[in-house]
Amino acid sequence: MNRRRVIIDCDPGIDDSLALMLALSSQELEVAGITIVCGNGPAEMGFSNEKKILSQMGRLDVPVFLGAEHPLKREYVNALDTHGADALGESFLPEAFEGVPQKGAVEFLEKELLQANCSVIALGPLTNLALLIKKNPEAYERMEELVSMGGNFRSHGNCSPVAEYNYWADPDAAALVYETAAKLGKKISMVGLDVTRRIVLTPDLLSYMKRLDRKMGAFVEQITKFYFDFHWEWEHLIGCVINDPLAVAYFVDRSLCDGREAYVAVETGGLTLGQSVVDAERFYRREANAVVMTETDPLRFFQMFFGRILSMKEEQLDLLPELVRR
Repeated sequence: MNRRRVIIDCDPGIDDSLALMLALSSQELEVAGITIVCGNGPAEMGFSNEKKILSQMGRLDVPVFLGAEHPLKREYVNALDTHGADALGESFLPEAFEGVPQKGAVEFLEKELLQANCSVIALGPLTNLALLIKKNPEAYERMEELVSMGGNFRSHGNCSPVAEYNYWADPDAAALVYETAAKLGKKISMVGLDVTRRIVLTPDLLSYMKRLDRKMGAFVEQITKFYFDFHWEWEHLIGCVINDPLAVAYFVDRSLCDGREAYVAVETGGLTLGQSVVDAERFYRREANAVVMTETDPLRFFQMFFGRILSMKEEQLDLLPELVRR
């Protein structure tokens, strides 16, 4: 099997952590390293959380690098109200790292992208990638592929009526990354709220996971309980939307999502700050710089997610079709 080399740029984060668990459980991927950006929590908190997840997965060999600790221009606004005081569901897991976090996320991205075929799955604000563009545009150009969990097209926002958090948290970075892709003739895979909102981890699914693997199920429950409570309070949803794992799943299997090519720009000010403006009808007559995902298959996603993090075959997951919300 030809494994694809990938860097995961993230802001852990409950769903970032689940996404990392999926990536590390996927034989198709060689995770070259993890770069941390401020987002759901401060960058140092994200670094600590990532080490905890790597410890849980027995993969402390994967290097982690601390990146941007604030957005390019705007004031940093975290999402601890969504992810809990520790940004990991208030699980307060034991520390898996002692000492000073290793810095150099942008330098690591630069080195890896210049010397090897390597892609990036970006699960948080795009600040690290924007800083890479400013430092060494050639390294960004050499990137094999960029999959970004962020933005929204027809779906409403999750931190304003029109904006998704990752792009809203650093709209200037997102705008630069998309505009640079347009200049280079590249297309970013935008896995946004239109599809991720369909990936709902329900109490029934969590209960099923615990029946299948008590230890892994208990761990997922521990880090998602706060998320369940948040979604009930703010969205009246029984369950929690796990956005980021879908970006990893799509990178592994392109048939999990479908979408349309379009030119995308990100608004950097005013009432619509952070909105991903998708020119679906080619009003601006500009070449597409993104593939905007609009459709996904929740059942097939959960078959992959459960199968990989629980090390089970599809035929062992026979109750999933009855439990997955379509």
